[in-house]
This record gives sequence, structure tokens and C-alpha cells, in this order.
Amino acid sequence: MIEVKNIRKSFGSLNVLKGIDATISKGEIVTIVGASGAGKTTLLQIMGTLMRPEEGEVVINQTHVHRLKDRQMASFRNSEIGFIFQFHHLLPEFSALENVCIPGFIAGRPKKEVEKKADEILKMLNLSERSHHKPSELSGGEQQRVAVARALINNPAVILADEPSGNLDSQNKNDLHKLFFDLRDQYGHTFVIVTHDKELAGMADRTLHIRDGLIVKN
Repeated sequence: MIEVKNIRKSFGSLNVLKGIDATISKGEIVTIVGASGAGKTTLLQIMGTLMRPEEGEVVINQTHVHRLKDRQMASFRNSEIGFIFQFHHLLPEFSALENVCIPGFIAGRPKKEVEKKADEILKMLNLSERSHHKPSELSGGEQQRVAVARALINNPAVILADEPSGNLDSQNKNDLHKLFFDLRDQYGHTFVIVTHDKELAGMADRTLHIRDGLIVKN
């Protein structure tokens, strides 16, 4: 599913990633943990094609993603990778339904097909009655579930999450963690999650520990 080979990345004189190797299987939920500044988010962004490494490569579903040209990479990212961030990044002027639809529209899928799929996902996430509300009218937990729905709209091969529960209260955090495992069990989604949450890391199938730019335990 995902192969990470000898990934190296520096920012100026700071060597953040010093040769990361990892393999993640289809349907796994893998967490990435480590101290602040260890390179967790940098690795996730490289895996998600949001950043290019200086050395090494990432292979997702047999596609060497960093060998793609920019336009090809953007298309691959939109169709094969779903993203969930700590602060949702929902567009405030659009409703929940419209936010969920955006990646489907970018992919050029028919409007009615995308809206039907978005309705189905929002229903699955118990958000049907909130679908026409804007982000400012939703609770933090509801906003994060909308972000999950947006990540699912194109049925991606992998979902990458960066501190997805870091801004939630205990109940919403627990509900979100359970949702990840429910989605994996029902639909076979693969999750790679950067987290400081020990409970979530303990629930995962496997945890990658990053220290000083290297994976020290997995």
C-alpha cells in the first residue's frame, strides 16, 4: 500500500528527516509519534505529496508519487489521498455539504453524483440534519466529522491525519477515534495518523516512533 524509502528532508542547516524507511499495509491504522519537532508532520506531508523530499521516494499503490509532474501529482493527491487536519480547514462561506463536495468537484465528477455521495457520507456520520449549516454553526466535533467526510468523498486509497483530535474535548475525541476504526473495519480504509494522544496511539495496529529524524521503533 505505502512504501517510504530513505526519506531525507532538511530546512536550511536543520536535518529533520535523516533516512526514514517504513511500509504500511492496506487497511492498517498506523500512528506516528514523537516529540515536537521530531519530523512527524514533515513526514506526513511528504507521504501526502504536499512536500517533496530531498532524497528517497514514496510509493502508494505502486505509484512512485514524487516522480509525477506537478499536475499529475495534484490529480493523484485529490483522488487517492484524503487529509484530516487538527483545525478542520473548512471554508467558512460554504455549508457542510458544499465543503464535503469540493474534492469531488475538483476531480471533475458530475455534480449530482458528488452531492449524492456527500449526502450518504454525512448521513453515515450522523450529520444529515447539519448538512446545510456553515462551519460557524457547527460544534468542534461536528466540524471535524465534516472534515472526515470531505476526506472520504473520492474514496481515497489512504487517509492521512495530522493531530486530528488535538482540538477536541474528551467525548468528541473518543468519538472520532472510534470512527476511524469503524471506517477501517467497514470500508477497508488505510489511516496514517500523527498524534500526541497516547490513547489513540495505543489503539492503533502499529506505531512508528520518530526520534532525531529516524524511526527508532515500529
